[in-house]
Amino acid sequence: MHIVILDGGSTNPGDVSWAPLRALGSVTVYDSTKPEEIVERAKNAEAVILNRNVISREIMQKLPKLRFIGLLATGYNTVDVKAAGELGITVCNVPLYCVETVAQQAFALLLELCNHTEKISAATRGGDWDKAETMSHSTHPLFELYGKTLGIVGFGHIGQTVAKLGAALGMKILVYSRTKRELPERYQWAELDALFKNADVVSLHCPLTDETRGLVNAERLNLMKPTAFLINTARGAVVDEAALAEALNSGRIAGAGLDVLVHEPPKKDDPLLTAQNCIVTPHIAWASRDARARLIKTVAENLKAFRNGTPQNVVS
Repeated sequence: MHIVILDGGSTNPGDVSWAPLRALGSVTVYDSTKPEEIVERAKNAEAVILNRNVISREIMQKLPKLRFIGLLATGYNTVDVKAAGELGITVCNVPLYCVETVAQQAFALLLELCNHTEKISAATRGGDWDKAETMSHSTHPLFELYGKTLGIVGFGHIGQTVAKLGAALGMKILVYSRTKRELPERYQWAELDALFKNADVVSLHCPLTDETRGLVNAERLNLMKPTAFLINTARGAVVDEAALAEALNSGRIAGAGLDVLVHEPPKKDDPLLTAQNCIVTPHIAWASRDARARLIKTVAENLKAFRNGTPQNVVS
């Protein structure tokens, strides 16, 4: 089987192995592929592996040998899955590979907002502590999470893991989700507006749909406490960026930690890049080495299962 990886650079810059896929056939790896290069590079491929390259019906029709598309991701909006199904091409994604690492990033963003570790360290290394008049000197106020309320929007695997981390720190947990299930003790369901009104931290873990696009708008931001934080490791378009920047710059809320934006990479005039008390990381919550190794392993398992006639994680 000839396997072509179109844009493997973001998944594997060289610190993990493609060996699980190489065990299944001949593999050609491209770090990145321009849209106009896809057909030429994949023309002899029976299996194409990709992350963010877009595979349309038109492209599939020009790849007569193609029978399998493996996504180096959970999301599959980059592939026309309807066309794939009609053309007899199996499309498989990788769910759950980055649950723990995304939850960890959500708390990394939150703890930086609460403890200002990097800023305080920089001030200390710059000699600020030497000028202090008190032993417990700090250049930024610290915010304790114990006893505070964590609002989780979206209660899938990542949302549940973030809730567990919050509960371990002694936080009260409010949950909003389209799907109701039995909650652990001390968790409570909440309507969306009530969650924004009562939470000290709102953490977003919902998919991007027509229903959730712009879910965090000016009206909901105005419901939040002025001391509250917003964390987004879901999708950028869940948040109205202009409204969030205004809320931050006016002091309407205390801070935001974002791993995702509407435009990635952001436009130079993205208001969140200059907003007050806003931490932005470049969509890396999924990208720990362990998670990326799991990702490649599962893509290989998907392809092996397809070859054996028992496909798994099929989205087409």
